Amino acid sequence: MTHVRRAAERGRADFGWLDSHHSFSFGQYFDPRFRGFSDLLVINDDRVTGGAGFPKHPHLDMEIVSYVVSGELSHKDTLGNGSTIRPGDVQLMGAGRGIAHSEYNSGDSQLRFLQIWIQPTHAGTEPRYEERRFDFDPDRRVQLVVSPDGSDGSLRIDQDAHIYRARFAEAAAYTHEVGGGRYAWLQVVNGSVKLSTADTELELTEGDGAAFDEAGKVDVRPAAGAEYLWFDLRGKGPNPWQH
Repeated sequence: MTHVRRAAERGRADFGWLDSHHSFSFGQYFDPRFRGFSDLLVINDDRVTGGAGFPKHPHLDMEIVSYVVSGELSHKDTLGNGSTIRPGDVQLMGAGRGIAHSEYNSGDSQLRFLQIWIQPTHAGTEPRYEERRFDFDPDRRVQLVVSPDGSDGSLRIDQDAHIYRARFAEAAAYTHEVGGGRYAWLQVVNGSVKLSTADTELELTEGDGAAFDEAGKVDVRPAAGAEYLWFDLRGKGPNPWQH
């Protein structure tokens, strides 16, 4: 089945300097129906004003992916890493047995980034940090950016999960395959995307998400300028639509 999580239905936290929209329960927002999808636990669409950000804070046993949409995100952590990532860059921090970090908008304009949390396979591992730039290639519009084995130049995650970045300069068509025993999630970052599956046809726009919990093909028709993330996940709970 195909299930839709509309942008307007997400949780929201507005602190002035931070405007955050939560696809799943996070912080003060809690919805018992939306506590993750398979190992995907958090997708926060964060907008941060210039010079503001998250002061040093700890994490434990979580795989955290930061995907910059616009602006500049400056990172420092207790492993000694310090860098600024921009659109096209993807950052992955494996918290393992414990890490602390800070994140700030180091520019004058608004920073927008997606903060993604995925449950790791192992607990208590050595914390680690990676970042990589994935330049847009019009001949390679769907690109693997995160995988369990770091294949195809992707960042390595401690989970049976793959994340693909899709960007389309022109309207086009693409087909994703949800394998047997797998789940998938599509998160629209920019623009609009039309979907066709065996059971539905629908259109998604910025901030919308769609979950797929049955094997089959997902035909995607992105509009010009559309951008989305595709998550290939284990077919396991939690599934919000089973509650």
